[in-house]
Amino acid sequence: MPGEYERENRTSRKRYVQLTLLVWVAMIGVDFFLHGGILAATYVQDSPFLLSAMDAFLRIPFGYLALLATAGLLVWIIDQASARGWRKGLVMGLSLGAVMGASFTLGLYSISTASPQLLAAWFAGQVLQMGIAGVVIGQGLATDTLRSLTLAVIFGVVFLFIATIVLQSVGLSPSIVIP
Repeated sequence: MPGEYERENRTSRKRYVQLTLLVWVAMIGVDFFLHGGILAATYVQDSPFLLSAMDAFLRIPFGYLALLATAGLLVWIIDQASARGWRKGLVMGLSLGAVMGASFTLGLYSISTASPQLLAAWFAGQVLQMGIAGVVIGQGLATDTLRSLTLAVIFGVVFLFIATIVLQSVGLSPSIVIP
């Protein structure tokens, strides 16, 4: 019967939630590294486009909520596309990241004072972040248990946090001081 077949091959809601939260954690790690490390110098420059350091800091939770929504959507899209395994997840994540990043970048370029360099960096960051999310999703959909994938994500996020702190400590990225 078609109903039974669909139930057997459909990803459970519990798995969707678990995978979404896991992908969200991975995305937060990448986001922290990108914006706190690699792109930090772009946020200390005076710009009519960017908020003050304090205002931006206070709005971080909204950015992380946006990542949560994106993670949930990516899990659903990649599952619907039956992209199982990290390679297929990577291709889907990079592709979706490129489309979403280009749309976002072109939209901001058309209406804001954001510099082309900042927009290009955000585009590259979006592609990277979505590519990594795709890897986690594709692998998570291909395995029976998320235990080893969860450990890999936790290790990766800890590594990215440490790398960000090192970049700031040695002066390769500025530390943004919140008054």
